[in-house]
Amino acid sequence: SSGINAEYGEMLHRSNFIALVGGGYQSKFSAKMVRIWDDKEKTFILEFSFDSLIRAIKMRRNRLIVVLTNKIYVFSFPEDPKHLQTIETRSNARGLCELCPSLSNSLMIFPGTRAGSLQLFDVSTAGAAVGATSTPPTINAHRTDLQCIAINHSGGLAATASGKGTLIRVFDLKTRLLVIELRRGTDTATVQSITFNEDSSYLCASSDKGTVHIFAIKNPELNKRLTVANVGYLGRYAGSQWGMTSFTLRSECPCICVFAPPGSTPGTAVRNAVIALCFDGTYHKYVFTADGNCNRESYNVFLDVTQDLEI
Repeated sequence: SSGINAEYGEMLHRSNFIALVGGGYQSKFSAKMVRIWDDKEKTFILEFSFDSLIRAIKMRRNRLIVVLTNKIYVFSFPEDPKHLQTIETRSNARGLCELCPSLSNSLMIFPGTRAGSLQLFDVSTAGAAVGATSTPPTINAHRTDLQCIAINHSGGLAATASGKGTLIRVFDLKTRLLVIELRRGTDTATVQSITFNEDSSYLCASSDKGTVHIFAIKNPELNKRLTVANVGYLGRYAGSQWGMTSFTLRSECPCICVFAPPGSTPGTAVRNAVIALCFDGTYHKYVFTADGNCNRESYNVFLDVTQDLEI
């Protein structure tokens, strides 16, 4: 291949299908077009064009989701690819949209029409006739616009970050009730990723401050609370639950974080791990235990950001 400059890419699970959106330096195709690359055949097999910039793409075994600033398009894919439904949304320049990873749950979440609300949609019903008076299921998560959202592996929980980036809330998607409220910090920050681990016992969040916070969800007593000495100074934050542990990357640069599969050795506690991929091209793996111990286990440089690369 002669190379493809892409602004955004999404793989269909671990398959040979990759959705790409143009953009960036000397891009060869439009940022308003999705092209599907078949890595087995080494060729593009499909493309969809739109009238505005594409903000995000999501894929699952039978659906392709394309997120624009004010609309979400749902397509059948990869069998018999066609447009099924268009959903009007609140202005969503961040492209916030998440699909449940489970093959048995086709739930999608995205910002609702009201500021701070989260809308739920079953993509398996896309294109089906819906009554004109039906109201889409919505959670009023925050007072200000959502900054970051996440859905857990089973599709039973969702996490949302407020506009200020200080507060993270976790909701039960069946009852639409608040499960737990977590404090990332007191200073305004841009939350760049929120992730549940596989069994939703932990949640981690990263921000442009370069700090990754890890919270306990199933056993919230593991989370930290403020000491009596700090209550007066922080006022309304006094009753909040803070992370059970955290780590700060040396460069304090933005990153996204994910949980690695847990591991253990005989006679020792289970070690959970968080991997942080940073915008400066570095890889960090931190291991932590339920008592709050957290240490870096590995580090690497996977991309030299000082060089111009063609992907």
